[in-house]
Amino acid sequence: MERKIMLAKSAGFCFGVERAVNMCLDESKKSNGKKIYTLGPIIHNELVVDDLRKKGIDVIESPSDITDPSNTVVIIRSHGVRKDVMDELESMGVGIVSATCPFVSKIHKIAYDKYREGAQIVIIGSRNHPEVDGINGWCKDTAIIVENEDEARNFPDLGDKKIVIVAQTTFNHRKFKYIVDILKEICYNVEVMNTICNATEERQSEARLIAKGSEAMLVIGGKHSSNTQKLYDICKSECPNTFFIQTLDDLDLVDLESFRSVGITAGASTPNKIIKEVQSYVRTEQ
Repeated sequence: MERKIMLAKSAGFCFGVERAVNMCLDESKKSNGKKIYTLGPIIHNELVVDDLRKKGIDVIESPSDITDPSNTVVIIRSHGVRKDVMDELESMGVGIVSATCPFVSKIHKIAYDKYREGAQIVIIGSRNHPEVDGINGWCKDTAIIVENEDEARNFPDLGDKKIVIVAQTTFNHRKFKYIVDILKEICYNVEVMNTICNATEERQSEARLIAKGSEAMLVIGGKHSSNTQKLYDICKSECPNTFFIQTLDDLDLVDLESFRSVGITAGASTPNKIIKEVQSYVRTEQ
């Protein structure tokens, strides 16, 4: 049986992730004996984090983990961090390299500026995601976080207070629009800033299209990757035979042997090497 393989053109590292990883590699080459840390995993991919650790870049979870500030460089991960965390690092005198995705930094500025103007910040996103926590930290933890349509329907009555809506950069684009429509029916003075990055919209749209035309779908990415989970949910809604894998080791070809067409996509933190390995294996093992 000849199997048709459809690989998403948008699969793999996005601009922000590639930039963050490259910044880590650059720092490892010019460390000059200093200890290099990322504050939290630089991206949500364990293989990449392990590879950076082998190059001398370890992960810490808090500035309090730093024991020798003057001999330390801290790389801010692609998801960004809260303003109070940045302030603490600066006060400690450590070297700071910000690998925050520029699209995330843009949201930080919006939250900071609009909060100071008196607006109520609303973040549409996953409440426990580090990017969302970071954004909330730029408006002193006053943001109202909305994860789904039910929460939007139960949004508090804020009267005529100005509301500024932003989104987690990797949030489901369709879901964002649904939630915004609900909030606009409830609230009077709303400014919507669609801060979902273009690469996310493109990746989600392409994944949906490929899944719709495939008998089976593979979604590759880290198990803690929010954007990969959203890709999986989108693909699953279009193709019941959708499988979430981290690497080739997670793939059981018995699951695929009866399917003549297989689509493949991957999250923004998935290295191209892993995608190619999966694609090659699915194509040859029939």
